[in-house]
Amino acid sequence: MISAEVLVPLPVILPLFAAGMKFSLGTRLPRINRGISVVTLSAVLVIAVILLFAADRNGPQVASMGGWDPPLGIVLVADRLSALMLAISASVTLCVLIYSIGQGTADDERGLPLAVFHPTYLVLAAGISNAFLAGDLFNLYVGFEILLVSSYVLITLGGTASRIRSGTTYVIVSLLSSLLFLASIGLVYGATGTLNLAQMSVRLDGLDDNVLLVLQLMLLLAFGIKAAVFPMSAWLPDSYPTAPAPVTAVFAGLLTKVGIYAVIRTETLLFPDGRVAPVLMVLALLTMVIGILGAVAQTDIKRMLSFTLVSHIGYMVFGVALGSQLGLAGAIFYAIHHITIQTTLFLTTGMIERVAGSTSSERVGGLARSAPLVAVLFFLPAMNLAGIPPFSGFLGKLALVQAGAQDGDALAWLLVFGSVATSLLTLYAVAKVWSRVFWRSPRVAMQADGAEHHHGDEVRGATISGGRISRSASMPKLMVGATSALVVLGLTFTVIAGPLMAYSDRAAIELADRDSYVDAVAAVAVNPENAERVKGLR
Repeated sequence: MISAEVLVPLPVILPLFAAGMKFSLGTRLPRINRGISVVTLSAVLVIAVILLFAADRNGPQVASMGGWDPPLGIVLVADRLSALMLAISASVTLCVLIYSIGQGTADDERGLPLAVFHPTYLVLAAGISNAFLAGDLFNLYVGFEILLVSSYVLITLGGTASRIRSGTTYVIVSLLSSLLFLASIGLVYGATGTLNLAQMSVRLDGLDDNVLLVLQLMLLLAFGIKAAVFPMSAWLPDSYPTAPAPVTAVFAGLLTKVGIYAVIRTETLLFPDGRVAPVLMVLALLTMVIGILGAVAQTDIKRMLSFTLVSHIGYMVFGVALGSQLGLAGAIFYAIHHITIQTTLFLTTGMIERVAGSTSSERVGGLARSAPLVAVLFFLPAMNLAGIPPFSGFLGKLALVQAGAQDGDALAWLLVFGSVATSLLTLYAVAKVWSRVFWRSPRVAMQADGAEHHHGDEVRGATISGGRISRSASMPKLMVGATSALVVLGLTFTVIAGPLMAYSDRAAIELADRDSYVDAVAAVAVNPENAERVKGLR
């Protein structure tokens, strides 16, 4: 029987191998091209689920690459947290891929050229997996750089002026974050003599407090930009909405969560003393409140969702700042919930754009009647995002509120009230979109848009462009199926909330017990001296 440790590198290797195959095939054999992508990401999902159960049952699964023992070699680690993030990311990337195939096939690949999109998307999936599994800081940096290169290609697909402009903003901000991260790596290596996370966690304990604080703040700044934590979030609402719907969806669902994952990993493994907790709490509050105020002011659905994306990052930062077992468990639970729900909403918005020709709530109306399935697919995740009971969004927020109340600090209570206010404003923002886009009569939308009032038969599901009415377009089955699958996954989180929260709780306990991570990495060393070096022994 194959050991689980053997499977750890495959979520990185398989997409890269498949991307190489697709580059060699080019535009030939399009069905085989698409089949390779689906089979590859399906295999990654199966492997991720196996690792999820193996990590929960047997502890962290570790693979040492290249024949070099840690701390010298590349180490990939699948503990409870990274395995859970890997499984959710694999589910989301597979569904988004299927959605893009449906959209591309219906549009004859005009919006998402097969020869570019599929291999680049697979490289993106490999970068996400590598970031979640990285056992050393430099490999984590490599994962981020893979994400940067592939995401820049995806965000500029089509070469329109708006996409090039937003892509330029995105890449400049990402490069700034990468430079800060690289500088942090240099400082960490200079201070500890290692980049292996397990060995570093031991050696950092012996450093001067001021040096520790500088290293911690440098890493937090780099990861905060990638996670779109306020005030380092202004780039996101202008960058994501211009990309094709599948690209925007996977970016919104996963890329910021890679930054959050890096914050959770470094704060619990490397800097567990909580000295910057007050700073993180203030940033969490500002991220929640300012983000959701931006969302309320938007009329375009994509921009509204982009601002809610920023806002709800604050919930996860809140849990990390608390640092308690319940706070970390709530942050983990909310992260996987938000990955799924945010991706679903952006995919549904792509369907709205296809049906109505626009994502402006000022120009669209009557979709509940003309496209009832799209209405349902938007309504369920929207209520989940707003935290309406008994959805998983409510349960995740409830855990964080309880953790804040248990903390009892004045700043924690302020965050509790801020999180409740943010949830209410989120409900207002999504309800406003629902009432305008789905419930309002298209004739009212025409009048609000200043277009000419048309007499005669009732117009349903219409959008106005230069005074003309465009009828609903057909919806490819793969787009509907992929979006429906993510809606069901989001609802499943509600059904299995008990076991899922229990798993998140065990993941939080494992994060607090740094020795389990260090011992698991040391155990893969063939040479006993290398194992002792990982543990910091002499």
